Amino acid sequence: MSELLPRPFVFLRHGETFFNRAYLIAGSPDVPLTPLGESQARDVGIVLGQQPWSHVAVSTMFRARKTARLALPDSELNFYAGLRERHWGELEKTTIQDPMPYFETPEGGEAWADFQGRVVDSLNELLTRFECPLVVAHSGIFRVICNVTQGHPYGARIGNVAPVWCQPPGSEHEHWQLTPWQA
Repeated sequence: MSELLPRPFVFLRHGETFFNRAYLIAGSPDVPLTPLGESQARDVGIVLGQQPWSHVAVSTMFRARKTARLALPDSELNFYAGLRERHWGELEKTTIQDPMPYFETPEGGEAWADFQGRVVDSLNELLTRFECPLVVAHSGIFRVICNVTQGHPYGARIGNVAPVWCQPPGSEHEHWQLTPWQA
């Protein structure tokens, strides 16, 4: 299993999309935000904009780029292809399963090991270069973060635009802590 460098960061999932609302797997399609998703992004920006981020890393996908632009209109945004959502192949545009078959490779899709590898590589590149960056991406990216820090990708779905403080092991705790972030 890949490991994240023990450096803190904040993770933010993009705003609501029509796929999220319909409980469908979006994956690689470049879907837009709903009006609610745009509003969510502007609202979270009130809090995020008060923080002097060392770096704002954003998935190259439209829904993440739009969320970051609406939330942080005055910030420099930096785009990373390695933070793109997983390609779910034949499962894209189908109903989200419970539990999701994370470790299976869907027909025409991206293998979990490949997906996790590119995500961890991208995050470690950021963590090597920046102190406490903000990462704006997708629920699949958060599943990778959970897998490498908690030992599994399962659990409650991360909410749209609900910032998560990703804190490495340290003097206060033995394991990574993933908790709601507050300025």
